[in-house]
Amino acid sequence: MKQSILHKSASRGIADHGWLHSRHTFSFAHYFDPQRMNFGALRVLNDDTVAAGMGFGEHPHRNMEIISIPLKGELRHQDSMGTTAIIREGEIQVMSAGSGITHSEYNHQSNQEVQFLQIWIVPNQQDVTPRYDQISIRELEKKNDFFQILSPNPSDQGVWIHQEAWFHMGILEKEHSTTYQFKNPDNGLYVFVLEGNIKVDGQELSDRDGLGIWETTEVLFESVTHARVLLMEIPMNF
Repeated sequence: MKQSILHKSASRGIADHGWLHSRHTFSFAHYFDPQRMNFGALRVLNDDTVAAGMGFGEHPHRNMEIISIPLKGELRHQDSMGTTAIIREGEIQVMSAGSGITHSEYNHQSNQEVQFLQIWIVPNQQDVTPRYDQISIRELEKKNDFFQILSPNPSDQGVWIHQEAWFHMGILEKEHSTTYQFKNPDNGLYVFVLEGNIKVDGQELSDRDGLGIWETTEVLFESVTHARVLLMEIPMNF
């Protein structure tokens, strides 16, 4: 039987450090809720805003797939593999921490804030060789349909990670309906609304609301207004 869990935007954890304002869908840092630890292999979904010129200093990670999606502005990335990069709105970055990596992420601009999603996925392999990748997703965009931006397969569209997960984005015009078909029937789907109002299997969602759905093979989307959504199909048993 189909199951779901609703996370309204206002129910998320809050961190305000002055230079950083973050909303946490799942327990992270000083925000802890035993009922909000993860959705399957989706461990972290942070909605971060970083002040001009500020950022996260060098810090370590291990055995985690880390995805960043800028929504506004530019991030400057450096890591212990020697990577230096600028990640912009319309791009996606992935880093497999694997056996261990250190990195920093700063707002690249001195006159405006940067907004981005920071997403952590628990991998299906431990201690892999660390790796980094980023691509533009603008040329992948499709109106009124879902376009893939991440998968488990290096040869597929988008970036790839060490997990049986698929990410899609959707840009839906007002009063448009479409259906998402699961890649793996044992997975769950976490829907995160970037902007607009939409019904997901009849559940009304608005900006920054999240909805997890599992034990089904398809989900119906009906846009009430123009809407942008991020879909994360995730293993529930991992």
